[in-house]
Amino acid sequence: MKKNIILIKKDFSNLKYEFIERKGLGHPDTLADALAETLSVEYSKYTLDKFGAILHHNFDKVGLLGGSSSVSFGKGSLTSPIRVLINGRVSTKFGRHVIPYERLIKKWTKEFFLMRLPIINVNKDLLFHFNISNQSSPGKTENDKVDKASRKYWFEPRGLFDLQELARLFSNDTSLGVGYSPSSKLENLILKIESILNSQEYQQKNKWIGSDIKIMGVKILDDVSITMCIPQVSKFVKDINQYKINIDKARNDVLKITKKYGFDHINLYINTRDNYDRCELYLTATGSSIESGDEGLVGRGNRVGGAIASQKPYSMEGVCGKNPVYHIGKIYSVAAKEISKKIYKKYKIHNETYLVSQSGRNLVDPWYTLIITPNNFDKTKELEVFVKSELLKIPKLTKDILEKKFIIY
Repeated sequence: MKKNIILIKKDFSNLKYEFIERKGLGHPDTLADALAETLSVEYSKYTLDKFGAILHHNFDKVGLLGGSSSVSFGKGSLTSPIRVLINGRVSTKFGRHVIPYERLIKKWTKEFFLMRLPIINVNKDLLFHFNISNQSSPGKTENDKVDKASRKYWFEPRGLFDLQELARLFSNDTSLGVGYSPSSKLENLILKIESILNSQEYQQKNKWIGSDIKIMGVKILDDVSITMCIPQVSKFVKDINQYKINIDKARNDVLKITKKYGFDHINLYINTRDNYDRCELYLTATGSSIESGDEGLVGRGNRVGGAIASQKPYSMEGVCGKNPVYHIGKIYSVAAKEISKKIYKKYKIHNETYLVSQSGRNLVDPWYTLIITPNNFDKTKELEVFVKSELLKIPKLTKDILEKKFIIY
C-alpha cells in the first residue's frame, strides 16, 4: 500500500517579490464570506441545541447584490436596498419537527448587518431572495432499498440514525486544503493595518472612516509599496477640505504602524482614483461599496488566515458557510493552516501543508498529506509522527470553528 504522508524539501529563502492583498471587513466579498459563515455557525448551534447534532447544510453560495445610494457632504442614504441572496441547502426538517429556516436566516442576517453596517435600516434596506434546496447530492438511487438509504433523508433526517457522519466521519468531497507558516513580515503588516483601522476603538474616534478598506502590498526586492482604498462616511464629512484632512490623518496613522513593523520607508498611496477637481471621491453613505452596485460572493475574498498571498499556496475553495463537520473545503483548509502553524511553532521552520481528500474516505486519513520543509531540515521521521497525530485531531476543529477561534476570511 502506498504511503500517503509525503515529505518534500525546497528552498524557502529566495523570494524576491511578494504581493499581499486584504479585503477589509466592509468589502462586499468579505461581507458575503462573513454572512455565510455566520449563518453556518448559527444554524449549527441551533440544530445542535435542538436535536443533538449539526444537521446538513451549506451556505457557501450566499451572495450580496449592491443597492443604490444618494451621497453628499454631511448626509447620505440608501435609495434602493441591498439584495441578500440566500443560496444553498439546509435541512428543513428533523423527524416531525419543521425547522423555520427562513425566519431564522432573516433574524441572523439582520443581526449581522446591525453589527457590520450599523448605519443601514435592516428592516427596509435589505431585500431577501431565498434560493434554498433540500435535495441531496447524487446517490439516492430510487429502487426497492431506498427507504434504508440515509441519502434519501440527507436534508430531512428522520432521526440521528440518518446522519452517517455520527457513525463514521468521512470526507464529503474530493478536494484540497492548503496552509503555510509563518506569515511574512509584509503579510503581518497588511493585516495589522486593516485590523487597526477597522477596530472599534479607531472607528469610534474617527467616525468618518468606512469599513470597506482594501489594501494591496507589493514588495520587489527591498522596495515596498502599499495602495489603500479607504471610504469615508458622508454623514461625518462636512466638505472636501475635511475629506482631505481625513486622508492625511489615515496616512499618518498607517505610516506609524509601518514603522512599528520595521519598515522604515514605504511608498504609500491612498484613494488613487479620487479626482478633487470633479469631486469624484470615495464618499459613501454606509462605509461600504455594497450600497452602490458592487456585489459580494463567497470565496472571492480573503483566504484562511485573512490575506490573499499570491506567492503562497491556496485553493479556490469557498471556505465560509460550509458544514464545519465534514465539508473538506472548510475542515481541511482550517486543518492545513493549523498543522502548518504547529509545525512552525515546534520546529521553527518555514513549511507548507497540503491535505488532499477522497470522497467517502475517513476524514482523519487524507488520501495524500504533503508537507514541504526547508532543504536543511533533518527531523523528517519525527515530523511524520507529529503530523499523523495532528490529523487525528481534525474532528476537534468543528467545536473551535463554532467558537470562531480561527481567522477564515
